[in-house]
Amino acid sequence: MRHLLILSVSAGAGHVRAAQAVEAAAKAAKIKATHIDLLTLVPRQFRKLYAEQYIRLVEKLPELWSYLYSKSDRPSRDTWIGKLKRSVEKLNTRKLHTEIARLKPDAILCTHFLPAELLSRQKALSAKNGGKSLPPLWVQVTDFDVHALWVHPHVDHYCVASDEVAYRLADRGVAPGKISVTGIPVMPQFSAGLSRTECAAELGLNPEIFTAVMMAGGAGVGALDALAARLLELTGDQQLVALAGKNAELLAKLKNLATRHPGKLFPLGFTTTVERVMTAADLVITKPGGLSVSECLAKGKPMLLVSPIPGQEERNADYLLEWGAAVKAVDPATLEFKFGRLLGDPQRLRAMGEAARRIGRPNAAAEVLALISAAP
Repeated sequence: MRHLLILSVSAGAGHVRAAQAVEAAAKAAKIKATHIDLLTLVPRQFRKLYAEQYIRLVEKLPELWSYLYSKSDRPSRDTWIGKLKRSVEKLNTRKLHTEIARLKPDAILCTHFLPAELLSRQKALSAKNGGKSLPPLWVQVTDFDVHALWVHPHVDHYCVASDEVAYRLADRGVAPGKISVTGIPVMPQFSAGLSRTECAAELGLNPEIFTAVMMAGGAGVGALDALAARLLELTGDQQLVALAGKNAELLAKLKNLATRHPGKLFPLGFTTTVERVMTAADLVITKPGGLSVSECLAKGKPMLLVSPIPGQEERNADYLLEWGAAVKAVDPATLEFKFGRLLGDPQRLRAMGEAARRIGRPNAAAEVLALISAAP
């Protein structure tokens, strides 16, 4: 393989981060890789609808998202809604085929279901009409779950997070030989050995004090300031690092809160060195996004899960709870209670960290790349 095309969609940060991880692995292996966010090739209004409305929906109307997630998991492609959806997507993503023709990749990897669906459909049309065939189409599922939106008949190979996901994908009709359990790709720095003392010093933290990192995801979804305020009222010696992502309003609220708790709360905006922040932490409080929890697993960090998006993030949480790598808080009071319990139970934290290391796949990106490179 001389050239790999990686296609992501910036609806949430995880799909893009997985693509960037494989891109980094390709660079290390001296393989040419081109990463394209599909939403950079579509009209502005379609991009706004597809990305921004998704964030608003899961934040403001989670019950509606839960219904839509469940309803679309066994879709009928022959309904007028399904036909309309495919027509709209096709009209707004025509530049994709122009880019593929220009780049001439040897293989294509999709870290989001939209380009996978579009290219599977294109492969079917090419086969039917005797047109030029697309290169092998690979799909990386970016959650510890699999939804019907990921499953398409002309995908050549799937990379998935766990044996359970592989089993469920096969149950949906995908040949087992077309499925590999690789984990979810994370950046190579999550497997690097880092010094807690050095990483804590960079943040102004005391490495001897219990430290929790609170993450709201790349888009900064969630009332992180309210959750942090509750934890800061607990007795005990602890430090909180709160990551607001790209949410400037949330970051401002956290900074205001930090002035009332000097030396206890350390707000951060969007950062590209999350692995260094995690290294300084004893516990990560996070939404259970597929990439966020995969990064925690790669670092062997115990997790306290909050505010899962109905559907895929709830399934991610279930997986972590079953393996003993996390506990879950269903509301702010439960978060406060469970945080206090973990704060006073270092043995439990160590056991959770060990469980996280057992199921972590820090080298998933390199493994995915090796599979694609070795494919005929």
